[in-house]
Amino acid sequence: MPDQAPSGPPLRVLVADDNPVVRAGLTALLEAHPDIVVVGAARDGEEAVACALRHRPDVVLLDVRMPGTDGLTALPDLTRLAPVMMVTYSREPEVVARARREGSCGYLVHGEFTAAELIAAVRDVRDGRPAVPDSLGASYQPRPFSSHLQSSVSHSSEARPASPAQAPRRAPNRRGFGLSSREVEVMDLIAAGMSNRQIAATCFITEKTVKNHINRIFAKLHSTSRSEAIAHWLGTAPEGWDR
Repeated sequence: MPDQAPSGPPLRVLVADDNPVVRAGLTALLEAHPDIVVVGAARDGEEAVACALRHRPDVVLLDVRMPGTDGLTALPDLTRLAPVMMVTYSREPEVVARARREGSCGYLVHGEFTAAELIAAVRDVRDGRPAVPDSLGASYQPRPFSSHLQSSVSHSSEARPASPAQAPRRAPNRRGFGLSSREVEVMDLIAAGMSNRQIAATCFITEKTVKNHINRIFAKLHSTSRSEAIAHWLGTAPEGWDR
């Protein structure tokens, strides 16, 4: 159920990810809440910095691997403009460590958080509290983005109860969707942002066969679009998309 109407200005978020389906899915998740607005969407790090300069978001959600200027390369510039939370598929220790060193305020891995945990993490980062799941280790202690801290935020945040985004979580049980091995392959390619033609070439099947697979996938994931399907597949579908 969506949040009640906000009492103050909306939380402004910039989403940076090279996968258009992931961008659309994150945007849908965030804007399901009336106190959050996505002010920009970027396809790479360079575009993310330009969007941040133009829109001055409260929080930036940043992917790691993007063509051109990747997320880690753009991170130092972005952290001078807004608090940044990495939202990515990568949980490689060296990537997580570099993200921490470069000043990210949070780190979430696709498939290991719910929609509610994402929203809580975005709000925590906006308020100057780190948003990192225990599964990444207690050594990750991101620096707060001080210029974005609200005056009402207490400096003794250690006494606060852990937010939902800080709870360890298993990846979604994709076996429960009942997809065949070929459908799993096609769904993974959809999540990678491939078109029907690209999927057909990758799997050595016709586009018509791809469409048939997608129709069955959508039915099993109770989805009507690529954005909904990938949200369910990543385990981050908002409540309104629950099966």
